[in-house]
Amino acid sequence: MAYDADVIVIGAGLAGLAATAELVDAGRKVILLDQEPAQSLGGQAHWSFGGLFLVDSPEQRRLRIRDSHALAWQDWLGTAGFDRPEDHWPRKWAEAYVDFAAGEKRSWLHRQGVRLFPVVGWAERGGYDATGHGNSVPRFHITWGTGPGLVAPFERRVRAGAARGLVDLRFRHRVTGLSRSAGSVDTVSGEILEPSDAERGRPSSREVAGAFELRAQAVIVTSGGIGGNHELVRANWPERLGTPPRRMLSGVPAHVDGKMLGIAEAAGGRIINRDRMWHYTEGIDNWNPIWPLHGIRILSGPSPLWLDARGKRLPVPLFPGFDTLGTLEHIMRTGHDHTWFVLTQKIIEKEFTLSGSEQNPDLTGKSICQVLGRARAGAPGPVRAFMDHGADFIVERSLTDLVRRMNELTGEPLIAEDALRGEIVARDREIAHSFTKDLQVTAIRGARKYLGDRLIRTAAPHRLLDPKAGPLIAVRLNILTRKTLGGLETDLSSRVLADGGAPLPGVYAAGEAAGFGGGGVHGYRSLEGTFLGGCLFSGRTAGRAAARAVS
Repeated sequence: MAYDADVIVIGAGLAGLAATAELVDAGRKVILLDQEPAQSLGGQAHWSFGGLFLVDSPEQRRLRIRDSHALAWQDWLGTAGFDRPEDHWPRKWAEAYVDFAAGEKRSWLHRQGVRLFPVVGWAERGGYDATGHGNSVPRFHITWGTGPGLVAPFERRVRAGAARGLVDLRFRHRVTGLSRSAGSVDTVSGEILEPSDAERGRPSSREVAGAFELRAQAVIVTSGGIGGNHELVRANWPERLGTPPRRMLSGVPAHVDGKMLGIAEAAGGRIINRDRMWHYTEGIDNWNPIWPLHGIRILSGPSPLWLDARGKRLPVPLFPGFDTLGTLEHIMRTGHDHTWFVLTQKIIEKEFTLSGSEQNPDLTGKSICQVLGRARAGAPGPVRAFMDHGADFIVERSLTDLVRRMNELTGEPLIAEDALRGEIVARDREIAHSFTKDLQVTAIRGARKYLGDRLIRTAAPHRLLDPKAGPLIAVRLNILTRKTLGGLETDLSSRVLADGGAPLPGVYAAGEAAGFGGGGVHGYRSLEGTFLGGCLFSGRTAGRAAARAVS
């Protein structure tokens, strides 16, 4: 039987584009399949903030950030917490990825035209000891152009391959099976969905218009994770994170449903670390949604007071931006799915950024003038829009009115004004002197010692009840699904492994479908900025390995 291509790539997100681009460079013929329409090329990466984890970069050095490979590896190990026999390959992938992030990653991207915003962000700060979770230094590099700016060079390389006759882009092709016609998996079958003009990210038709069967010497699975499938998220929810939320928002489109993972498993691939996942705790209902239950994450500086559903401060070190999964675990044991930020106008103007390319038109559009506008008084335009239209935002001059409306929004009198006023007054007293026993105040002052935070991310410490800093703002925060940290187990050549550890002949995997490498390169937690880079690194690896394997 003749082959239709050298390699079939399943999934046209960032990992699939990176793999296909490498195959083109090797002169291989590729069929790139995706169930969504052409306008969704680039997948979830298009919607991202474009954050990249880099180690000892020129951007860090300009800001006097002293980073090193040894420090990054210490942080990765303390964050990942590898503790299972099946962490053998994830740990090897982690070593390779930290080498990449501290080595050629930046220059490789720079050669393709990727440029970076000069201020490095400090995500997942941890707050434990030196060997625990978190980034010891700022490492979150924002792509100039955000997600679309990172997708663009790989899309360009793939389309150039199509122009040379090496790439056949086939959208609306939904894979339903992988099978063998000889010794290796070489046949991909599925359904052709009817054409759709749905805008990027919006649900597209699932009406079947035909069927297909294609053959190639190798297959690369880059189909993403399970974040859009809440039923599957709950089914895999780990006991260590408490009871699954009754209500969740979606940080990814509905087509991110995890079905291809089951298909690869049925063909003989091994899935590991199913219970490792990455969800955010600062989700807000999108007042202008694109996909069902569309949520946006608030990327906050360290100053908002973070309260549980009953108005009690979250324990140390669960401050904004410090420990995502530690916060999630605490919330899920409170008996409620939501929490609150309480802050001032002065804080929201300096510290609130919304995750996503569409929520940052200045960075996405590469507008220097608009970026400089962030330094002016007033909240950024997208944040103002949520203040005006967002269901989760409450703005009031008095604490009495703020508490009343917080209870009205949840439909329960969960927050007592006197108790909350006591929390805020006690916190405000700690601002009034240069000493403090409040570790959040210490964290705020520490953040402002870093130039990047002082310039654009951390407001000057002030009393929350100071009328000059007002009005007061409360934001209800929801659980927001995002990433699958486990996935198809792969060796360092991105070959999918079967039960017993032998490679599944002909099958490779990359991106979120492979746990960003090995079946879970992050272990239990992420250092942030590592998802897009994980797609690129594992996609590049899979493409190069498959190119060497086919004749």
